[in-house]
Amino acid sequence: MSASLAERLSLVQEGIAEAARNAGRDVNDLTTIVVTKFHPAQLVRDLYDLGVRNVGENRHQEAEAKAAELSELDLTWHFIGQLQSNKARAARKYASVVHSVDRPSLVTALGNAAFTPEGEPENNIVEVLDCFVQLNLTQNPARGGVQPADVVELAELVAAQPSLNLLGVMAVAPLDEEPRVAFARVRAASERVQTVIPSATYISTGMSHDYAAAISEGATHLRIGSAITGNRPVSG
Repeated sequence: MSASLAERLSLVQEGIAEAARNAGRDVNDLTTIVVTKFHPAQLVRDLYDLGVRNVGENRHQEAEAKAAELSELDLTWHFIGQLQSNKARAARKYASVVHSVDRPSLVTALGNAAFTPEGEPENNIVEVLDCFVQLNLTQNPARGGVQPADVVELAELVAAQPSLNLLGVMAVAPLDEEPRVAFARVRAASERVQTVIPSATYISTGMSHDYAAAISEGATHLRIGSAITGNRPVSG
């Protein structure tokens, strides 16, 4: 195992702890998800040996393969990328949390995936899947997510599905906006959602370059990639 992986993980953990202190928050209330996109399964094993239990992927095919290869490890798999509705059933077989619920058709697909056509519980699928509703903080529909004005409506659809549990909201800060300003908008959207679904208190924001700003604006789930894993291998 490369010592630098342990060093990078430790540096990020120290940075998160410092940001939490500066924000007057308890670091134990934060969940760090290590995003391992394009990295081999062995890196996930190395992270596991360092105490990491939450890992994230944003490509279904890669996530499915890694989860199968590492099935003996006690890992929580977070799916954080755009998910096609026709992959919902397959994703539910490995993912414990989906951060990128961004449209009604996906809500329906994820909800129905827990049951057979006869209405019986589907084998190898967790009874209740934790979800975040994804916000699009830009005007570019290709980025995925709903506009903040529509977030409550989508959140209510998730909450109405018996096999889904709405944790809260997720977003990625636009590159052309000050992260804390963007995350303040996410926090405001979270507060609107909580007026109708009080239990949906979690916020999935913050990446390698902006997690401190996210923590200052209430993030509970951080999605950290290269700051811990190092540069991603070239995708094939």
